[in-house]
Amino acid sequence: MQTERLARAIGGPVVRATPFTGRGYTPARRMIAELADGTTVFAKQGVNEYTAGELRREFANYQRLQGFFMPVFVGWDDDGGVEPILVLEDLSTADWPPPWTVDRVVQVLDTIGVIARQPVPGGVVELEEEWVGGGWQAVADDPEPFLSLGMCTDAWLDRTLPTLLDASAGARLKGDQLVHLDVRSDNLCFAGDRTVFVDWNHACVANPEVDRAFFLPSMVSEGGPPPEEVATVSPEMVAVVAGFFACRAALPPVPGGPGVRGVQRAQLTAALPWAVRALGLPSLGGA
Repeated sequence: MQTERLARAIGGPVVRATPFTGRGYTPARRMIAELADGTTVFAKQGVNEYTAGELRREFANYQRLQGFFMPVFVGWDDDGGVEPILVLEDLSTADWPPPWTVDRVVQVLDTIGVIARQPVPGGVVELEEEWVGGGWQAVADDPEPFLSLGMCTDAWLDRTLPTLLDASAGARLKGDQLVHLDVRSDNLCFAGDRTVFVDWNHACVANPEVDRAFFLPSMVSEGGPPPEEVATVSPEMVAVVAGFFACRAALPPVPGGPGVRGVQRAQLTAALPWAVRALGLPSLGGA
């Protein structure tokens, strides 16, 4: 049945489908499908309501957007339930970071700029500002999960929270340009002379500084250079990024995504010291 649905999506026969284990953080089923001519493609299949909804959003964006920075769209099959299938070019042999070099970081930042300059077609949603920018307010409302990480003392948080809240409130999140909104190493690769971003389900209209700012802690957490060496980001946006991870990193595991909180903690480890430097805050006091 699976190969039949893949063949229907692709529009041609499929010899075999092999499970693919990547670094994705949702339980979506991933496969490499071999076609009759010996070429291969990559397929993602939903397994529950959440992953099915995300795949449908991603498919819609593939119908609206195009560019060298996206995988080549191959096909789609929607069962009307929880197992739609999206088929894309096979990038499994591309170069997936880490490790990071300054040149590679610049390639990613340049690609974010290219994406931001694309005409924005109808149907692309606007950024949900509160979801992205409300992190420090969530910490203020319930500081215990963040403090349980041991990255700072109660006294440090009491002293700095007003500044973090003010800075976050001053960040310019709205904009009229296209952003990917999930730029990190497991969502990008280097394929020849292309820098390709995958997982386009979160694409929206916003200030492209959001993409630059959220990419940098991911890169730093994997051994890349300090953000200040490769990009200029407003202190207000740095505060937003640190708050996004601060209010989430210690929450209970995400159903179906047990690795998400660990990734968020790693990015917070990079983002919080960055915010300290950017805002001129007192040094972190480890608990």
